[in-house]
Amino acid sequence: MKSHTEGIRPTEPVKWRSLDGIMGVFWSAEGQNGAAGRYVSPDPRIMIFLNDVSQHIRIVGPGEPARPMARAIYVPAGMPLETSFTAAHRFSHLDLHLHEARLLRFLSPSIGRSAALSAVRRPVETQDAAAIDALARLLIDELSAPSRPTVYSESLAGCISTAILDIPDRNSERASGRLTQAKMNRLTARIEAQSDRRLTVAEMAATVGLSESWFAYVFKRTTGKTPLQWQLGNRIELAKRLLAGSDATMAGIAAQLGFSDQAHFTKAFRQIVGETPAAWRRTHGPG
Repeated sequence: MKSHTEGIRPTEPVKWRSLDGIMGVFWSAEGQNGAAGRYVSPDPRIMIFLNDVSQHIRIVGPGEPARPMARAIYVPAGMPLETSFTAAHRFSHLDLHLHEARLLRFLSPSIGRSAALSAVRRPVETQDAAAIDALARLLIDELSAPSRPTVYSESLAGCISTAILDIPDRNSERASGRLTQAKMNRLTARIEAQSDRRLTVAEMAATVGLSESWFAYVFKRTTGKTPLQWQLGNRIELAKRLLAGSDATMAGIAAQLGFSDQAHFTKAFRQIVGETPAAWRRTHGPG
């Protein structure tokens, strides 16, 4: 992998282990305010953070706006990645570098080669990483002090891969009339990446590769809300992060999240939360 970092340094010795077509590396490090990293790997890569770094590290993909770094991400082979720090921060993460051919051999018997190829070429970001975190910690133990057969570590890496990859299961989705978690994760990531405006239902449907009418139907069955109601709830959650983690003005937050003005933001926030953003910040904000 080619990488260049500025203002980032390890705080503990790096732990690593080479497996069959897999390299596992565990980092504990810290980045200064303004630190940055640029990375590109010839192999697919999975990064799992053991702590929430979304308020301190931002990620930039090719042709995309900067957005908060998620707890777990999958980067396809050859896709460049850039990160920047908005504040000094200590973090730990597991890196898995996987040979693409090895990953395809693992996936193809279960989902077919065509679906496997599609999955390994789609980037994924998810903040909902409880299961992935548990698997990662088991694998980190084996990187630090191997105590079980190699196949145990390789199986953990395989489980992590299938947990994070956006693996299509159209038959299951059609039968249940509900969106898969991978599609919900993809929607959440896009809303956070484009938080300065409201996405249309057509744009949300295109994000998960469905027609607008079918998307609206299965979305309501999945969440109990319309796509626009759910999107508003997500924008309010982003507003809470800004209110609690920064001293940005109400007008500034309203503009950053694509509300027409401060009054519109206040009305929407009160509708979802039950109190004004100013009142909520007095209870939950910094200091």
